[in-house]
Amino acid sequence: MSAGGTGRPEAGRRETGGIRTALAGLTTRGRSFLAAGVAAAVCAYALGQADLLRVGLLLAVLPLVCTTVLYRTRYRVAGSRRLSPARVPAGSEARVHLRMDNVSRLPTGLLMLQDRVPYVLGPRPRFVLDRVEAGGRREVSYRVRSDLRGRYPLGPLQLRLSDPFGMCELTRSFSTHDTLTVIPRVEPLPPVRLTGEAKGYGDGRQRALALAGEDDVIPRGYRYGDDLRRVHWRSTARHGELMVRREEQPQRSRCTVLLDTRDGAYGGTGPDSAFEWAVAGAASVLVHMLERGFSVRLLTDTGDSVPGEGADGFGAGGQESAEAAGLMMDTLAVIDHSAGTGLSRAYDVLRGGNEGLLVAFFGDLDEEQAAVAGRMRQRSGAAIAFVLDSGVWAREPNDVPAAMNRTQERLRMLREAGWTAVEVPRGTPLAGLWQQADQERSGAMALGGTVNGEAR
Repeated sequence: MSAGGTGRPEAGRRETGGIRTALAGLTTRGRSFLAAGVAAAVCAYALGQADLLRVGLLLAVLPLVCTTVLYRTRYRVAGSRRLSPARVPAGSEARVHLRMDNVSRLPTGLLMLQDRVPYVLGPRPRFVLDRVEAGGRREVSYRVRSDLRGRYPLGPLQLRLSDPFGMCELTRSFSTHDTLTVIPRVEPLPPVRLTGEAKGYGDGRQRALALAGEDDVIPRGYRYGDDLRRVHWRSTARHGELMVRREEQPQRSRCTVLLDTRDGAYGGTGPDSAFEWAVAGAASVLVHMLERGFSVRLLTDTGDSVPGEGADGFGAGGQESAEAAGLMMDTLAVIDHSAGTGLSRAYDVLRGGNEGLLVAFFGDLDEEQAAVAGRMRQRSGAAIAFVLDSGVWAREPNDVPAAMNRTQERLRMLREAGWTAVEVPRGTPLAGLWQQADQERSGAMALGGTVNGEAR
Protein backbone atom coordinates (compact mmCIF):
# COMPACT_ATOMS: atom_id res chain seq x y z
CA MET A 1 0.00 0.00 0.00
CA SER A 2 1.18 3.53 -0.52
CA ALA A 3 0.01 6.99 0.29
CA GLY A 4 1.33 10.50 0.69
CA GLY A 5 2.22 11.55 4.21
CA THR A 6 0.41 14.89 3.93
CA GLY A 7 -1.57 16.56 1.24
CA ARG A 8 -2.46 20.21 0.65
CA PRO A 9 -6.16 21.10 0.11
CA GLU A 10 -6.75 23.20 -2.92
CA ALA A 11 -8.85 26.15 -1.78
CA GLY A 12 -11.93 27.47 -0.09
CA ARG A 13 -13.70 25.30 2.43
CA ARG A 14 -11.14 22.49 2.00
CA GLU A 15 -8.37 24.96 3.01
CA THR A 16 -10.35 26.05 6.07
CA GLY A 17 -11.07 22.47 7.07
CA GLY A 18 -7.41 21.58 6.62
CA ILE A 19 -6.28 24.44 8.88
CA ARG A 20 -8.74 23.37 11.55
CA THR A 21 -7.44 19.82 11.30
CA ALA A 22 -3.88 21.07 11.66
CA LEU A 23 -4.74 23.20 14.69
CA ALA A 24 -6.52 20.24 16.25
CA GLY A 25 -3.20 18.40 16.05
CA LEU A 26 -1.52 20.74 18.52
CA THR A 27 0.11 18.78 21.33
CA THR A 28 -0.10 19.68 25.02
CA ARG A 29 3.19 21.52 24.65
CA GLY A 30 1.92 23.46 21.65
CA ARG A 31 -1.34 24.42 23.37
CA SER A 32 0.60 25.50 26.46
CA PHE A 33 2.90 27.71 24.40
CA LEU A 34 -0.07 29.24 22.60
CA ALA A 35 -1.96 29.90 25.83
CA ALA A 36 1.13 31.35 27.51
CA GLY A 37 1.78 33.61 24.53
CA VAL A 38 -1.78 34.93 24.48
CA ALA A 39 -1.72 35.50 28.23
CA ALA A 40 1.61 37.32 28.01
CA ALA A 41 0.36 39.50 25.17
CA VAL A 42 -2.77 40.48 27.12
CA CYS A 43 -0.73 41.31 30.22
CA ALA A 44 1.77 43.31 28.15
CA TYR A 45 -1.07 45.35 26.65
CA ALA A 46 -2.62 45.96 30.06
CA LEU A 47 0.69 46.89 31.71
CA GLY A 48 2.20 48.66 28.74
CA GLN A 49 5.28 46.43 28.65
CA ALA A 50 6.67 46.16 25.11
CA ASP A 51 9.29 43.56 25.99
CA LEU A 52 6.66 41.28 27.51
CA LEU A 53 4.58 41.72 24.36
CA ARG A 54 7.47 40.49 22.20
CA VAL A 55 7.89 37.43 24.42
CA GLY A 56 4.16 36.73 24.24
CA LEU A 57 4.14 36.99 20.45
CA LEU A 58 7.12 34.63 20.21
CA LEU A 59 5.41 32.06 22.43
CA ALA A 60 2.16 32.28 20.47
CA VAL A 61 3.67 32.30 16.98
CA LEU A 62 6.04 29.36 17.51
CA PRO A 63 3.34 26.61 17.67
CA LEU A 64 1.42 28.25 14.81
CA VAL A 65 4.51 28.31 12.60
CA CYS A 66 5.32 24.70 13.45
CA THR A 67 1.75 23.68 12.61
CA THR A 68 1.79 25.52 9.28
CA VAL A 69 5.17 24.12 8.22
CA LEU A 70 4.21 20.57 9.20
CA TYR A 71 0.86 20.80 7.44
CA ARG A 72 2.29 22.14 4.19
CA THR A 73 5.34 19.89 4.09
CA ARG A 74 4.82 17.15 1.52
CA TYR A 75 6.16 13.82 2.66
CA ARG A 76 5.89 11.07 0.12
CA VAL A 77 5.99 7.90 2.18
CA ALA A 78 5.10 4.41 0.97
CA GLY A 79 4.22 1.64 3.37
CA SER A 80 3.72 -2.09 3.01
CA ARG A 81 2.57 -4.90 5.27
CA ARG A 82 3.45 -8.60 5.02
CA LEU A 83 1.97 -11.44 7.09
CA SER A 84 4.04 -14.49 7.93
CA PRO A 85 2.02 -16.66 7.66
CA ALA A 86 -1.30 -15.29 6.44
CA ARG A 87 -3.14 -18.42 7.66
CA VAL A 88 -2.32 -19.55 11.19
CA PRO A 89 -3.88 -22.14 13.55
CA ALA A 90 -5.68 -20.90 16.64
CA GLY A 91 -3.30 -20.42 19.55
CA SER A 92 -0.27 -19.91 17.29
CA GLU A 93 1.53 -16.68 16.54
CA ALA A 94 1.90 -14.83 13.27
CA ARG A 95 4.37 -12.05 12.59
CA VAL A 96 3.42 -8.84 10.81
CA HIS A 97 6.24 -7.04 8.99
CA LEU A 98 5.88 -3.31 8.27
CA ARG A 99 8.08 -1.38 5.89
CA MET A 100 8.20 2.37 5.36
CA ASP A 101 9.95 3.95 2.35
CA ASN A 102 10.65 7.65 2.00
CA VAL A 103 10.25 8.20 -1.74
CA SER A 104 10.57 11.99 -1.60
CA ARG A 105 13.67 14.16 -1.89
CA LEU A 106 13.29 15.53 1.62
CA PRO A 107 14.12 13.75 4.87
CA THR A 108 11.25 13.18 7.24
CA GLY A 109 11.00 14.24 10.81
CA LEU A 110 10.14 12.00 13.73
CA LEU A 111 7.45 9.50 12.70
CA MET A 112 5.14 7.43 14.86
CA LEU A 113 3.82 4.31 13.14
CA GLN A 114 0.65 2.65 14.39
CA ASP A 115 -1.24 -0.33 12.97
CA ARG A 116 -4.87 -0.99 13.79
CA VAL A 117 -5.56 -4.55 14.89
CA PRO A 118 -8.59 -6.12 16.62
CA TYR A 119 -8.22 -6.35 20.37
CA VAL A 120 -8.53 -10.13 20.24
CA LEU A 121 -5.13 -10.22 18.50
CA GLY A 122 -3.37 -8.24 21.20
CA PRO A 123 -2.50 -4.61 21.97
CA ARG A 124 -2.27 -2.05 19.23
CA PRO A 125 1.37 -1.86 18.06
CA ARG A 126 3.14 1.50 18.00
CA PHE A 127 6.62 2.32 16.74
CA VAL A 128 8.70 5.49 16.80
CA LEU A 129 10.85 5.97 13.70
CA ASP A 130 13.77 8.38 13.70
CA ARG A 131 14.44 10.76 10.84
CA VAL A 132 14.22 8.83 7.54
CA GLU A 133 16.64 10.11 4.94
CA ALA A 134 15.59 10.73 1.34
CA GLY A 135 15.20 7.37 -0.38
CA GLY A 136 15.67 5.54 2.91
CA ARG A 137 13.57 2.81 4.49
CA ARG A 138 12.67 1.50 7.91
CA GLU A 139 11.39 -1.99 8.79
CA VAL A 140 9.67 -3.08 11.99
CA SER A 141 7.59 -6.10 12.97
CA TYR A 142 5.20 -7.27 15.68
CA ARG A 143 3.45 -10.49 16.65
CA VAL A 144 -0.26 -11.29 16.83
CA ARG A 145 -1.99 -14.28 18.39
CA SER A 146 -5.59 -15.41 18.82
CA ASP A 147 -7.17 -18.38 20.56
CA LEU A 148 -10.36 -17.82 18.58
CA ARG A 149 -10.60 -18.77 14.94
CA GLY A 150 -11.86 -16.21 12.44
CA ARG A 151 -10.82 -13.66 9.84
CA TYR A 152 -9.33 -10.52 11.34
CA PRO A 153 -8.65 -7.29 9.41
CA LEU A 154 -5.32 -5.56 9.90
CA GLY A 155 -5.12 -1.89 9.11
CA PRO A 156 -5.27 0.76 8.06
CA LEU A 157 -1.71 1.70 8.88
CA GLN A 158 -1.51 5.12 10.48
CA LEU A 159 1.44 7.49 10.33
CA ARG A 160 1.77 10.26 12.88
CA LEU A 161 4.01 13.22 11.90
CA SER A 162 5.49 15.66 14.40
CA ASP A 163 7.62 18.78 14.16
CA PRO A 164 11.13 18.98 15.72
CA PHE A 165 9.83 21.02 18.69
CA GLY A 166 6.96 18.66 19.48
CA MET A 167 4.35 21.40 19.04
CA CYS A 168 2.06 19.58 16.60
CA GLU A 169 1.23 16.04 15.52
CA LEU A 170 -0.75 15.10 12.40
CA THR A 171 -2.08 11.64 11.58
CA ARG A 172 -2.37 10.22 8.07
CA SER A 173 -3.82 6.82 7.22
CA PHE A 174 -2.98 4.45 4.38
CA SER A 175 -5.88 3.01 2.46
CA THR A 176 -5.40 -0.76 2.19
CA HIS A 177 -6.06 -3.57 4.63
CA ASP A 178 -4.83 -7.13 5.05
CA THR A 179 -6.60 -10.11 6.55
CA LEU A 180 -5.24 -12.65 9.00
CA THR A 181 -7.09 -15.98 8.88
CA VAL A 182 -7.04 -17.96 12.12
CA ILE A 183 -8.01 -21.54 11.28
CA PRO A 184 -8.97 -24.29 13.75
CA ARG A 185 -6.24 -26.28 15.46
CA VAL A 186 -5.34 -29.37 13.44
CA GLU A 187 -4.39 -32.42 15.48
CA PRO A 188 -2.25 -35.10 13.81
CA LEU A 189 -4.13 -38.41 13.71
CA PRO A 190 -2.61 -41.89 13.77
CA PRO A 191 -2.97 -44.00 10.61
CA VAL A 192 -5.70 -46.64 10.92
CA ARG A 193 -7.25 -49.11 8.50
CA LEU A 194 -10.54 -47.57 7.44
CA THR A 195 -13.46 -49.47 6.01
CA GLY A 196 -14.08 -48.62 2.37
CA GLU A 197 -10.44 -47.87 1.63
CA ALA A 198 -10.22 -50.83 -0.73
CA LYS A 199 -12.74 -49.09 -2.97
CA GLY A 200 -10.36 -46.30 -3.75
CA TYR A 201 -6.96 -45.51 -5.04
CA GLY A 202 -4.97 -48.26 -3.36
CA ASP A 203 -3.01 -51.04 -5.01
CA GLY A 204 -5.91 -53.42 -4.57
CA ARG A 205 -8.16 -51.23 -6.70
CA GLN A 206 -5.58 -50.89 -9.49
CA ARG A 207 -4.98 -54.62 -9.52
CA ALA A 208 -8.70 -55.28 -9.70
CA LEU A 209 -9.03 -52.97 -12.68
CA ALA A 210 -6.24 -54.73 -14.51
CA LEU A 211 -7.63 -58.19 -13.81
CA ALA A 212 -11.10 -57.16 -14.93
CA GLY A 213 -9.68 -55.93 -18.22
CA GLU A 214 -11.06 -52.40 -17.97
CA ASP A 215 -7.82 -51.23 -19.55
CA ASP A 216 -8.77 -53.05 -22.78
CA VAL A 217 -12.46 -52.25 -23.02
CA ILE A 218 -12.31 -49.16 -25.26
CA PRO A 219 -8.90 -48.74 -26.95
CA ARG A 220 -8.13 -45.39 -28.49
CA GLY A 221 -6.15 -44.28 -31.51
CA TYR A 222 -2.39 -43.99 -31.32
CA ARG A 223 -1.03 -40.54 -30.50
CA TYR A 224 2.48 -39.27 -30.99
CA GLY A 225 4.52 -40.10 -27.90
CA ASP A 226 2.48 -43.12 -26.80
CA ASP A 227 4.49 -46.08 -25.55
CA LEU A 228 4.56 -48.78 -28.25
CA ARG A 229 4.29 -51.39 -25.54
CA ARG A 230 0.70 -50.25 -25.03
CA VAL A 231 -0.33 -51.02 -28.61
CA HIS A 232 -3.39 -53.29 -28.64
CA TRP A 233 -2.72 -55.50 -31.68
CA ARG A 234 -6.14 -57.14 -31.82
CA SER A 235 -7.89 -53.78 -32.08
CA THR A 236 -5.21 -52.58 -34.50
CA ALA A 237 -5.96 -55.47 -36.85
CA ARG A 238 -9.69 -54.84 -36.54
CA HIS A 239 -9.56 -51.09 -37.23
CA GLY A 240 -6.65 -51.03 -39.66
CA GLU A 241 -4.74 -48.41 -37.63
CA LEU A 242 -2.64 -48.40 -34.50
CA MET A 243 -4.75 -48.60 -31.35
CA VAL A 244 -3.40 -48.34 -27.79
CA ARG A 245 -4.83 -49.40 -24.46
CA ARG A 246 -6.31 -46.67 -22.32
CA GLU A 247 -4.35 -45.67 -19.28
CA GLU A 248 -5.66 -46.88 -15.97
CA GLN A 249 -7.82 -44.33 -14.18
CA PRO A 250 -8.56 -45.85 -10.81
CA GLN A 251 -11.19 -44.20 -8.67
CA ARG A 252 -10.14 -42.42 -5.52
CA SER A 253 -11.50 -43.26 -2.12
CA ARG A 254 -14.05 -40.72 -0.98
CA CYS A 255 -14.63 -39.31 2.46
CA THR A 256 -17.39 -36.96 3.58
CA VAL A 257 -16.90 -35.06 6.83
CA LEU A 258 -20.25 -33.99 8.28
CA LEU A 259 -20.20 -31.15 10.80
CA ASP A 260 -23.31 -30.53 12.89
CA THR A 261 -23.58 -26.76 13.39
CA ARG A 262 -27.09 -26.50 14.85
CA ASP A 263 -27.29 -23.77 17.45
CA GLY A 264 -29.41 -25.88 19.79
CA ALA A 265 -27.02 -28.83 19.62
CA TYR A 266 -24.20 -27.17 21.56
CA GLY A 267 -23.89 -25.31 24.81
CA GLY A 268 -21.21 -22.96 25.99
CA THR A 269 -18.90 -20.60 24.17
CA GLY A 270 -15.20 -19.93 23.94
CA PRO A 271 -12.19 -21.86 22.66
CA ASP A 272 -12.87 -24.81 25.00
CA SER A 273 -16.54 -25.26 24.09
CA ALA A 274 -18.02 -28.38 22.51
CA PHE A 275 -18.65 -26.62 19.19
CA GLU A 276 -15.05 -25.47 18.88
CA TRP A 277 -13.89 -29.03 19.62
CA ALA A 278 -16.16 -30.32 16.84
CA VAL A 279 -14.84 -27.72 14.35
CA ALA A 280 -11.23 -28.57 15.23
CA GLY A 281 -12.04 -32.29 14.95
CA ALA A 282 -13.54 -31.84 11.50
CA ALA A 283 -10.48 -29.88 10.39
CA SER A 284 -8.15 -32.60 11.68
CA VAL A 285 -10.02 -35.36 9.85
CA LEU A 286 -10.14 -33.35 6.62
CA VAL A 287 -6.39 -32.78 6.60
CA HIS A 288 -5.65 -36.37 7.63
CA MET A 289 -7.80 -37.89 4.88
CA LEU A 290 -6.41 -35.55 2.22
CA GLU A 291 -2.89 -36.55 3.21
CA ARG A 292 -3.88 -40.18 2.76
CA GLY A 293 -4.98 -39.52 -0.81
CA PHE A 294 -8.76 -39.47 -0.27
CA SER A 295 -11.07 -37.15 -2.14
CA VAL A 296 -12.73 -35.23 0.68
CA ARG A 297 -15.85 -33.13 1.04
CA LEU A 298 -16.97 -30.95 3.96
CA LEU A 299 -20.73 -31.03 4.57
CA THR A 300 -22.82 -29.26 7.21
CA ASP A 301 -26.26 -29.95 8.62
CA THR A 302 -27.70 -27.24 6.37
CA GLY A 303 -26.72 -29.27 3.29
CA ASP A 304 -24.03 -26.78 2.29
CA SER A 305 -20.93 -28.36 0.87
CA VAL A 306 -17.40 -27.07 0.44
CA PRO A 307 -16.14 -29.13 -2.49
CA GLY A 308 -12.57 -27.86 -2.65
CA GLU A 309 -11.20 -27.95 -6.18
CA GLY A 310 -12.84 -31.16 -7.38
CA ALA A 311 -15.40 -30.98 -10.15
CA ASP A 312 -17.48 -33.83 -8.65
CA GLY A 313 -18.02 -32.10 -5.33
CA PHE A 314 -15.01 -33.59 -3.57
CA GLY A 315 -11.74 -31.86 -2.82
CA ALA A 316 -8.91 -33.47 -4.74
CA GLY A 317 -6.26 -35.50 -2.97
CA GLY A 318 -2.65 -35.97 -3.90
CA GLN A 319 -0.82 -32.91 -5.23
CA GLU A 320 -3.96 -30.76 -5.14
CA SER A 321 -4.62 -31.53 -1.47
CA ALA A 322 -2.95 -28.30 -0.28
CA GLU A 323 -5.37 -26.12 -2.27
CA ALA A 324 -8.38 -28.18 -1.18
CA ALA A 325 -7.29 -28.12 2.45
CA GLY A 326 -6.73 -24.36 2.33
CA LEU A 327 -10.22 -23.73 0.97
CA MET A 328 -11.84 -25.95 3.61
CA MET A 329 -9.77 -24.44 6.41
CA ASP A 330 -10.83 -20.95 5.33
CA THR A 331 -14.45 -22.09 5.55
CA LEU A 332 -13.99 -23.64 8.98
CA ALA A 333 -12.26 -20.48 10.18
CA VAL A 334 -15.51 -18.51 9.94
CA ILE A 335 -18.16 -21.23 10.27
CA ASP A 336 -20.79 -20.48 12.90
CA HIS A 337 -23.93 -21.99 14.35
CA SER A 338 -26.82 -22.52 11.97
CA ALA A 339 -30.45 -21.73 12.72
CA GLY A 340 -31.57 -25.20 11.65
CA THR A 341 -33.06 -27.74 14.03
CA GLY A 342 -32.58 -30.96 12.09
CA LEU A 343 -30.27 -33.03 9.89
CA SER A 344 -32.70 -33.69 7.06
CA ARG A 345 -30.95 -31.40 4.57
CA ALA A 346 -27.66 -33.17 5.06
CA TYR A 347 -29.43 -36.50 4.62
CA ASP A 348 -30.94 -35.30 1.33
CA VAL A 349 -27.42 -34.59 0.05
CA LEU A 350 -26.07 -37.95 1.19
CA ARG A 351 -28.88 -40.13 -0.12
CA GLY A 352 -27.88 -39.48 -3.71
CA GLY A 353 -25.46 -42.41 -3.73
CA ASN A 354 -22.65 -44.21 -1.99
CA GLU A 355 -20.35 -41.56 -0.54
CA GLY A 356 -17.56 -43.84 0.70
CA LEU A 357 -16.39 -43.13 4.24
CA LEU A 358 -18.58 -40.83 6.35
CA VAL A 359 -17.14 -39.15 9.44
CA ALA A 360 -19.64 -37.08 11.44
CA PHE A 361 -19.37 -34.74 14.41
CA PHE A 362 -22.75 -34.49 16.14
CA GLY A 363 -23.95 -32.29 18.97
CA ASP A 364 -27.03 -33.09 21.03
CA LEU A 365 -29.29 -35.57 19.25
CA ASP A 366 -32.89 -36.17 20.15
CA GLU A 367 -34.62 -39.38 19.16
CA GLU A 368 -35.85 -38.00 15.83
CA GLN A 369 -32.46 -36.66 14.73
CA ALA A 370 -30.73 -39.85 15.84
CA ALA A 371 -33.08 -41.75 13.52
CA VAL A 372 -32.22 -39.40 10.63
CA ALA A 373 -28.53 -39.91 11.33
CA GLY A 374 -29.09 -43.66 11.34
CA ARG A 375 -30.48 -43.53 7.82
CA MET A 376 -27.35 -41.69 6.65
CA ARG A 377 -25.34 -44.84 7.37
CA GLN A 378 -27.15 -46.67 4.57
CA ARG A 379 -25.68 -44.24 2.02
CA SER A 380 -22.04 -44.70 2.94
CA GLY A 381 -19.46 -47.44 2.82
CA ALA A 382 -18.62 -46.93 6.50
CA ALA A 383 -19.66 -44.37 9.06
CA ILE A 384 -17.93 -43.03 12.17
CA ALA A 385 -19.73 -40.65 14.53
CA PHE A 386 -18.26 -38.54 17.32
CA VAL A 387 -21.10 -37.47 19.61
CA LEU A 388 -20.72 -34.44 21.92
CA ASP A 389 -23.34 -33.84 24.59
CA SER A 390 -23.54 -30.24 25.74
CA GLY A 391 -24.79 -31.45 29.11
CA VAL A 392 -21.44 -33.13 29.74
CA TRP A 393 -19.45 -30.16 28.41
CA ALA A 394 -21.24 -27.13 29.83
CA ARG A 395 -23.77 -28.02 32.53
CA GLU A 396 -23.48 -28.36 36.28
CA PRO A 397 -21.99 -31.60 37.69
CA ASN A 398 -25.41 -32.61 39.05
CA ASP A 399 -26.80 -32.67 35.50
CA VAL A 400 -23.98 -34.78 34.06
CA PRO A 401 -25.35 -38.27 34.99
CA ALA A 402 -28.67 -37.61 33.26
CA ALA A 403 -26.89 -36.21 30.20
CA MET A 404 -24.61 -39.25 30.04
CA ASN A 405 -27.59 -41.61 30.15
CA ARG A 406 -29.20 -39.75 27.25
CA THR A 407 -25.94 -39.87 25.31
CA GLN A 408 -25.63 -43.61 25.80
CA GLU A 409 -29.14 -44.09 24.40
CA ARG A 410 -28.27 -42.06 21.28
CA LEU A 411 -25.04 -44.03 20.84
CA ARG A 412 -27.00 -47.27 21.03
CA MET A 413 -29.39 -46.08 18.30
CA LEU A 414 -26.50 -45.09 16.03
CA ARG A 415 -24.69 -48.38 16.56
CA GLU A 416 -27.80 -50.38 15.77
CA ALA A 417 -28.02 -48.43 12.51
CA GLY A 418 -24.46 -49.47 11.63
CA TRP A 419 -22.48 -46.47 12.84
CA THR A 420 -19.23 -46.74 14.73
CA ALA A 421 -20.31 -44.26 17.41
CA VAL A 422 -17.91 -42.79 19.99
CA GLU A 423 -18.78 -40.55 22.90
CA VAL A 424 -16.58 -37.48 23.29
CA PRO A 425 -15.73 -36.64 26.93
CA ARG A 426 -14.89 -33.04 27.71
CA GLY A 427 -11.44 -32.02 26.50
CA THR A 428 -10.43 -35.45 25.16
CA PRO A 429 -7.86 -35.37 22.30
CA LEU A 430 -9.21 -36.59 18.99
CA ALA A 431 -6.23 -38.88 18.32
CA GLY A 432 -7.22 -41.27 21.11
CA LEU A 433 -10.87 -41.29 20.02
CA TRP A 434 -9.76 -41.93 16.42
CA GLN A 435 -7.96 -45.07 17.49
CA GLN A 436 -10.89 -46.07 19.70
CA ALA A 437 -13.25 -45.78 16.72
CA ASP A 438 -10.99 -48.03 14.66
CA GLN A 439 -10.82 -50.62 17.45
CA GLU A 440 -14.60 -50.64 17.89
CA ARG A 441 -15.13 -50.97 14.15
CA SER A 442 -12.64 -53.82 13.94
CA GLY A 443 -14.31 -55.54 16.89
CA ALA A 444 -17.75 -55.22 15.34
CA MET A 445 -16.47 -56.67 12.06
CA ALA A 446 -14.84 -59.59 13.89
CA LEU A 447 -18.07 -60.39 15.71
CA GLY A 448 -20.47 -59.97 12.84
CA GLY A 449 -18.30 -61.04 9.89
CA THR A 450 -17.74 -58.91 6.84
CA VAL A 451 -19.29 -58.54 3.50
CA ASN A 452 -17.26 -56.68 0.84
CA GLY A 453 -15.07 -55.22 3.57
CA GLU A 454 -17.99 -53.84 5.64
CA ALA A 455 -19.52 -54.99 8.89
CA ARG A 456 -22.74 -56.93 8.65
